[in-house]
Amino acid sequence: MIDGTGKLRVAALIVAAGRGSRVGGSLPKQYRLLGGQSVLARTLSLFEHHPDIDSITTVIGLGDEPLFQASAKGISKLTSSVTGGSTRQASCLAGLKALRAEKPDIVLLHDAARPFATPDLITRAIEAAQRHEAAVPGLAVTDTIKQIDAEGFVTATPDRARLRSVQTPQAFAFDLILVSHLSAAAAGIGTLTDDGAVAEWAGHPLFIFEGETTNMKLTTESDFQRAEQFVSELAALGDVRTGTGFDVHAFTDGDHVWLNGLKIPHERALKGHSDADVGLHALTDAILGAIGDGDIGSHFPPSDPQWKGAASDRFLAHAVALVTARGGAIAHLDVTLLCEAPKIGPHREAMRARIAEIAGIPVDRVGVKATTTEQLGFTGRREGIAAMASATVRLPWH
Repeated sequence: MIDGTGKLRVAALIVAAGRGSRVGGSLPKQYRLLGGQSVLARTLSLFEHHPDIDSITTVIGLGDEPLFQASAKGISKLTSSVTGGSTRQASCLAGLKALRAEKPDIVLLHDAARPFATPDLITRAIEAAQRHEAAVPGLAVTDTIKQIDAEGFVTATPDRARLRSVQTPQAFAFDLILVSHLSAAAAGIGTLTDDGAVAEWAGHPLFIFEGETTNMKLTTESDFQRAEQFVSELAALGDVRTGTGFDVHAFTDGDHVWLNGLKIPHERALKGHSDADVGLHALTDAILGAIGDGDIGSHFPPSDPQWKGAASDRFLAHAVALVTARGGAIAHLDVTLLCEAPKIGPHREAMRARIAEIAGIPVDRVGVKATTTEQLGFTGRREGIAAMASATVRLPWH
């Protein structure tokens, strides 16, 4: 198991070296446009805005550098691109070799042609890798599956209750999957179609965690037609919702507070089961309120020890992922901190930027304000900090 102490370094490896011959057309499918953005640009943006992803490496096809550069504009976490091989397995190995100097703890390998994965899926992939070292997302099979022989006759009917169709991102301890790929290549094994199969071949137990039905791989022209419809629905989100949130945390002994995703030096700390980030807690509740999905306590119960000391950016990212999973988008977030100290003004813009990063929205869609209560009440007596927030969410009409 990966040691759960400390901050793990997580790398994303995006596999974008294929030609997409089943789709047809002059461009590889990862560079085709969906709603004015290339498929690859949408995929890169997903990992760029996830708070737990530290770097992005992309495996591209020979001669695709100009197309890649156009899709990668504005991706600040991008550390390198590398030319892939003739198979997916060879391309993944090339990308893993390029990552060796970076020495990540965990690597997520993801198909460029899956642009609709959600932040929540990425979070769950990282958690699965921490617990199991080799994990892939999968969906239960709903159709009956038949195994046939070379002549087309059925030889077996597997129990579909024990079958899963797998997706990406596939998540691994970096050293485990690198050594597995190197060993398979040295043994002349080159036809394994996903990284989970490589780990299995090397003898490692592989865990399946729940995938997402919307995380489709764009393979055929009909897939692109469905994707265009999905993107059009996103662009025409007419169901506008507003939610509010409020949170309070008392002071305790300490030398810093977490506020809106920033660690700020202070003479006291805020008391809570998690990191007690009162601003992010209020924002999380505001989003959950907008979509009518309970509150922060129902999603992250304080009685659950796994959330002890947890970073609250995970809570906000989860709420955003719930909106995304419904085909929606965050239109605006606004939070007001009520406290006598620390002073919020010097940190305001950094707070806005951090909230925007977690939520995956432009910074001009985030408001951060602060006020005092004129020395009245518990905040006026410097016994704690309160926050109130609002979230504007756009969902598709049903």
